[in-house]
Amino acid sequence: MSKLKIAIQKSGRLSEKSLELLKECGIKLSNGDRKLKTTAFNFPLEVLFLRDDDIPQYVEQGVADIGILGENEVLEKDKQVKVIEKLGFAGCKLSLAIPKDEYYNGLTYFNQKKVATSYPKILDRFFKSQNLNVEIETIGGSVEIAPGIGLADGIFDIVSTGSTLLMNGLKEVEVVTESEAVLISNPILAAEKNAVLEKLLFRIRAVRNAAENKYILLNAPNESVAAISAILPGMKSPTILPLAQPGWSSIHSVVKEDQFWDIIDQLKSKGAQGILVVPIEKMIL
Repeated sequence: MSKLKIAIQKSGRLSEKSLELLKECGIKLSNGDRKLKTTAFNFPLEVLFLRDDDIPQYVEQGVADIGILGENEVLEKDKQVKVIEKLGFAGCKLSLAIPKDEYYNGLTYFNQKKVATSYPKILDRFFKSQNLNVEIETIGGSVEIAPGIGLADGIFDIVSTGSTLLMNGLKEVEVVTESEAVLISNPILAAEKNAVLEKLLFRIRAVRNAAENKYILLNAPNESVAAISAILPGMKSPTILPLAQPGWSSIHSVVKEDQFWDIIDQLKSKGAQGILVVPIEKMIL
């Protein structure tokens, strides 16, 4: 079977999360020196360690078949690649920011002004869509210092917590787009490599489904089973088992992690007791 070549960032948090995802998919890498590449010994996969902003080009050219990187880099490089899966980690937003003492009255603030950024293509498309005439100053790093040294009136950059903006006397005023880690692919893959990709996607989706859901167990009086089952439909329907104590049942189901706290009061009001929430290792739908 042909080996699928996957490009990931050679260092940093995105690299660590990408390697962790492969590990959770049961893929074991033969070494971890990350000088250039490594090979899995239990799956037809070769990992290339590259600069994240080079990955779209290498995937387009077929040097790598697929790649994991931030969606922001995909949008900025604008190469002929396909986004085939959003991966749910390395989330951030790309935002416009201005000096904190400036009055902001909407996007027209930027008309006839200069904005510094490392993402000129994304920003140019955005301002054109808003019919605004803005001069874009492209710089490679330390974008946040541009207004303070008189290089620009505002900036467009990645924002996570906003602490860097505050440290440089800036405030976020508009979110232009959001980003997360994505899996990209060369648009034309040989049939054998596409078959390997489908196997990898199957594993990735099983891992992601598990991360987004929890296994829930609870005890309830029999007269409440129907009402609780309606709250917890699960993948198809809950599993209901009789308890040794007459008149009581144990209900087992699956619940979205981000929904659990919203329904916990409903479960308790229907008589649910002894509620346990357990992580799921893999979940295949």
